[in-house]
Order: sequence, then C-alpha cells, then structure tokens
Amino acid sequence: MSTLTNTLSASSNTNASISLIGRVLLSAIFILSGFSKVAAPAAMVGYIQSVGLPFPQLALGIAIAVELGGGLLLIAGYRTRLVALGLAVFSVATALAFHNNLGDQNQFIHFFKNIAMAGGLLQVVAYGAGRFSLDARRQG
Repeated sequence: MSTLTNTLSASSNTNASISLIGRVLLSAIFILSGFSKVAAPAAMVGYIQSVGLPFPQLALGIAIAVELGGGLLLIAGYRTRLVALGLAVFSVATALAFHNNLGDQNQFIHFFKNIAMAGGLLQVVAYGAGRFSLDARRQG
C-alpha cells in the first residue's frame, strides 16, 4: 500500500508544481507589460488615445493595476479564480480594443495571443490555483 501512496503523493506534488509553473508563466506577460507601461506612460497614453478610448490616463492606471496586481496575485495564488477571470476579461477586452485590425498580421497574432491567454486563464478559473497557493493555505 505504501507504493501506491508514494505514487499518488508524487503525482500530487507534480500536479501542484505544474499548476504553480503555469500560473507563473501566465503572469509573466502581464507583469512585463505592466512594467513597460510604468516605464513609458506618455507613449502608452498616446497609444490609448490613438484607438479612441476615453480617459486615457485613467485607462493607463487601470491597465497598470490590472497587469501588475493581477499578475502578482495570480503567482501568489490569492483569490486565484476571481483574479484569473478578471485577467481573462481584460485580455479579451484589450484584444478587441487594441488588436482588432485582423488584416494586419502583427495585430492578428496579438489578437489571438490575447484570446489564447484568456483560454489558459479560464482553465485556472475552472481548476483553481492548486496546492502551492495562498488559496490552498486559506482553505487548509
């Protein structure tokens, strides 16, 4: 019986580790994007204005908060399902607002990158953060 227990424990550790690695990889693009916005706010305000969104400074602040805050919370595994859902909605919204010229190959790639990220995030919504997360500590 101990061989079965050891196998199940190893499998559980593997799944928990993979879940954590997945959250880190999903978060990386949001954190990097948030930092790039902090580094060049004027350029980002201009870009937001160029697509016709209202209140570009406010939109920039929200984007930075969502990307940095959401990315870090996702890594930590805190309120993971809610955070992942918010990031998924944000990813789809930014795809539609900023990458909607699908005739342009670059925008086409960015549009579907955002859609793919939303798909990965919805997996996190469905299955949660896993054992290596603050959510698991709160429940256990």
